[in-house]
Amino acid sequence: MSKKGGFYESVEYYFDRAAPHTGLPQGLLDQIKVCNSVYRMNFPVKLRDEVKVIEAYRVQHSHHRTPTKGGIRFSNHVNQEEVMALASLMSYKCAIVDVPFGGAKGGVKINPWEYTPEELEKITRRYTAELIKRNMIGPSVDVPAPDYGTGSREMAWIYDTYRAFKGEEIDAAGCVTGKPVTQNGVRGREEATGRGVFYGIREACSVAEDMKKIGLSPGTKGKTFVLQGLGNVGTFSGTICQDEGGMILVGVGEVEGAIYNPDGIDVHELLKYRKYNGSILNYPGAQTFDKAQRELALEFECDVLIPAALESVITSGNASKIKAKIIAEAANGPVAADAEEVLLAAKKLIIPDFYLNAGGVTVSYFEWLKNLSHMRFGRMDKRFNQGRMMDMVNLVERMTGRDVTTEEMKVIARGADEIDLVRSGLEETMITAYHQIREVMVSHPKINDLRTAAMVNAINKISNDYMSLGIWP
Repeated sequence: MSKKGGFYESVEYYFDRAAPHTGLPQGLLDQIKVCNSVYRMNFPVKLRDEVKVIEAYRVQHSHHRTPTKGGIRFSNHVNQEEVMALASLMSYKCAIVDVPFGGAKGGVKINPWEYTPEELEKITRRYTAELIKRNMIGPSVDVPAPDYGTGSREMAWIYDTYRAFKGEEIDAAGCVTGKPVTQNGVRGREEATGRGVFYGIREACSVAEDMKKIGLSPGTKGKTFVLQGLGNVGTFSGTICQDEGGMILVGVGEVEGAIYNPDGIDVHELLKYRKYNGSILNYPGAQTFDKAQRELALEFECDVLIPAALESVITSGNASKIKAKIIAEAANGPVAADAEEVLLAAKKLIIPDFYLNAGGVTVSYFEWLKNLSHMRFGRMDKRFNQGRMMDMVNLVERMTGRDVTTEEMKVIARGADEIDLVRSGLEETMITAYHQIREVMVSHPKINDLRTAAMVNAINKISNDYMSLGIWP
């Protein structure tokens, strides 16, 4: 693999490729690019009557905005360069969607499926204690969230550990996001990244001029797609693309293998099948590929390919075999830099990861705001808005002499719940961000891809903080 093939090298390459288009001085670019704080730790945990030393990381990439923000992943593949790459992407991601955080990321080098819940709790709480001791967590310092191998359960353990150390902090709930709703979480967080992926694909497909260039009609309805990865992001991306976008799932790749059916696969039925059988293989009506052939899912015939697993699954070795016309990067860094050159030369439209999967950090931002305000979204105005809408409907009934049915009244005059407001805010964020990125691409004749345009947009926003706020000694 070339130097540009590594994950961190790919992120730096994308930055360097975009930097000349910004016109910023090299010193400022160097400051934006570098990871400000890289902390590696090794801590002991007593498991199964023996002491195990765990390797872990927390990287804060940029402090142009605070707190910093980024997920924590539990994986055997965690290493310093991976965490640095993910932290860097978080800074650019937050800038693109106008979320006022600097980027950060954490990682614990374990295979979470090899441990019991009790053992995972010990590891998570000890990791949190290490962060607290180093002042690398807190609602105004650094706010973790779930990532690969973690979820709301682990975030609840982090929150409880933080409260044990910092019980006097009134805003302690804001120390971490992705918590269970019952523990100061926000409704809609679990689906947020996948829903953001759908909104991003929908916006890209809405531009007739861009679709014409790649030989597709505008809109999502009827477009075929392949999912690589059926974790949280892949599952919600797939169900929402199917249910709300009218898209047709034709292929899926997972750890155990891959399946393909050009006539379509119902996402909900597939998820039931996998839950019952423990595998997607031999799904009725679909062609099955075993574990050794699972990477073939990336090469299936489709309109949209959604890689939603780990980084660097599309390389210079398989890029020329990709048949999809749109590659929607739901995962972080699924396309290696040298592979992207091949895809762009083949006139593929790549929707970049640090825009497309920003739904998670966007809704995490909403959760953080909820924690700081100490109030559920919609609590103050839901009934008021519902009453106003009912008054409007009643007025229309009197003026027209026609009655509105009870069911119609429920739809028209319903006040917004928390999840309605979260989805609305996420949709607005993804729409606005996409068109900002596209505007950069259209207005710069030398930029011909969305990733470079997104990176230019992010760098310019971050540089504005450094230059305007006077963050200099």
